[in-house]
Amino acid sequence: MKTLTFPVKIIGAAWKQQNLLIRNFRSSAAINMKFVQYKEKNSQKQLLGIFSDDGSEIKDLSGFSNDLKTFIESGTSIDEVKAKESGLKSVKTSDVEILSPITEPQKILCVGLNYRGHCDEQNKPYPKEPMFFSKYASALTGPYGDVIAHKISDQIDWEVELAVIIGSKAFHVNKENALDYVFGYSVAQDISARDWQKMRNGGQFLIGKSMDSFCPLGPSVIHKSVIDPSDLPITCSVNGVQKQSGRTSELIFDIPDIISRVTQSITLLPGDVILTGTPSGVGMHRSPPEFLKAGDLIESEIEGIGKIVNKVVEG
Repeated sequence: MKTLTFPVKIIGAAWKQQNLLIRNFRSSAAINMKFVQYKEKNSQKQLLGIFSDDGSEIKDLSGFSNDLKTFIESGTSIDEVKAKESGLKSVKTSDVEILSPITEPQKILCVGLNYRGHCDEQNKPYPKEPMFFSKYASALTGPYGDVIAHKISDQIDWEVELAVIIGSKAFHVNKENALDYVFGYSVAQDISARDWQKMRNGGQFLIGKSMDSFCPLGPSVIHKSVIDPSDLPITCSVNGVQKQSGRTSELIFDIPDIISRVTQSITLLPGDVILTGTPSGVGMHRSPPEFLKAGDLIESEIEGIGKIVNKVVEG
């Protein structure tokens, strides 16, 4: 498998003039089905595109839509995009600001305790049913956006996760055809204020999980036709030191199972995001516990999907 690198603009107050090398892990003809939202220099207009094969350029999809959620809702086929790909206008990746690939989803649904290793590090039995919770969409930030160290917490933690992006309205879905309702996959951080998650707010997760900037996502959404996410390496490093390393095959409840269970009572809509859980190595269960502080740099990666890099800043 060939590894390619290309520069992208890091978003963040102290980082805007620097470049970062991020990896693509496939060089097949389908690599350009990585959908990305971005802004050009000196513009506040959000645009939609797809990465070129080598990732050095973004091909403009404004003829289809300016945001991915609307594109998904339109039902436009991937074949339609491929048919027009060669004639699309391009912009250099290094000249734009990369945004979260999904903005304003109706739901961000999360699954707790869904990796065997994450249960093992807590000496907890594997759950017999998934534990669901949610994050507000206002927690979203881009793949190179800052994570705010909010002053009300001193236990901010990392959790790298595989994100699933829903492609069509789903209700009462069977496991056997659940993947028909998926559009693609991305990389996420389920940043968590452990004190607010575990000890404050009556033990409810919402505040601890939904603080502003607590859901970095990106750098793109790779279409499901390009990749099988069932057994991919997933890692997280802080300041260059690897903290988490696992494989998506460790999921206790896999993607079809999650979608099937949720849709027995909750309708999933195009653009909804599901965070599927995190492997072992989170800060609160290390000995001694470790938490994020201003100045830290979090690197989260899923092979074949992408890498996000987020700086922690003062709140």
